[in-house]
Amino acid sequence: MAVYLKQFAFPGDEAETDFIWGVKQTCFDTFYPFRVLSNRGFDAIDFGPITVFAGGNGSGKTTALNVIAEALEVGREAPYNRSNFFESYVKLCRVRAQEAVPPHSRIITSDDVFDFMLGIRSLNEGIDRKKEMLFDEHYIARHTAMRVRSLEDYAALKKQNSARRKTQSAFVREQVMDNVREQSNGESADFYFKQQIAGDALYLLDEPENSLSAVKQMELAQYLQDSVRHMGCQLIISTHSPFLLAMERAKIYDLDARPVDIKRWTELANVRVFHDFFTRHEEDFT
Repeated sequence: MAVYLKQFAFPGDEAETDFIWGVKQTCFDTFYPFRVLSNRGFDAIDFGPITVFAGGNGSGKTTALNVIAEALEVGREAPYNRSNFFESYVKLCRVRAQEAVPPHSRIITSDDVFDFMLGIRSLNEGIDRKKEMLFDEHYIARHTAMRVRSLEDYAALKKQNSARRKTQSAFVREQVMDNVREQSNGESADFYFKQQIAGDALYLLDEPENSLSAVKQMELAQYLQDSVRHMGCQLIISTHSPFLLAMERAKIYDLDARPVDIKRWTELANVRVFHDFFTRHEEDFT
């Protein structure tokens, strides 16, 4: 299984302190991303084919992913919170790659998925308008006699004859693509990930379970495992999802621990919450 990125080291407390004391400006309320990861004792990462950052909201999972993505200069679409000191922080990080990170590697965030779904909605609105126009054209073609006086008339006549041979719905479906609104947001998000993750690359995924049902999360987990096993992908994932945390051979860093520690998925506080909840309600399932 592929491991393109082997190790990554964040600046650490001493290096961060030296930088902050060296900054002359006094007008900044925050030095983000400084002090976010070092306050959790998260200094270095050893990566496997699947590496997972687990932790509650505000634990630094997304910050870690963005820092790594910036240091590796992988592709991204949606903007993110760089802050005034982000570039300086990234320069203090250290990268050790097993081999060159493939150029088509990228980070995929929740904003990317959200933008994709908004794009589908906009596309659907355009399709609906096109359908209304075609319904009108179909009606006119069914009820209007035409004489051919030009090439434009000939094209219109061909459409009229086509409309007469078909039902209205069949005519419209041939003229426009299937309306992707037939997919839910979760189905669209699932489609997006399967479309974007190609072979032989490093992918950083920020909470990919957003918008996905439990069943879809399990399907995504299986797809991600298959992409590592058969497609030469290396994955770095931040997630709350127990289904993704339970992926085989996933190396999990618990960002809720002080210092950050490697744990089995069943040891994570977030997963224990699920376990305890269903245990309390076990008799409801009988």
